[in-house]
Amino acid sequence: MRSNRVKLCHGCAQPASTLYRVRQDASAKWVFVCKHCWPTVYQNNPYYVYGGTWKADKQR
Repeated sequence: MRSNRVKLCHGCAQPASTLYRVRQDASAKWVFVCKHCWPTVYQNNPYYVYGGTWKADKQR
């Protein structure tokens, strides 16, 4: 059974089928960013931590 889910990117607020769970600042809160916003979060960021990949088309 497959479930179709929707989640918005924290950076651009657009829906995406694949999002990356990251920590991006000193608050250490987890947020989800799309592949287009990910480079701005990752590059030269001492607070960056990768926490996994979220996919809209999850197989069970």
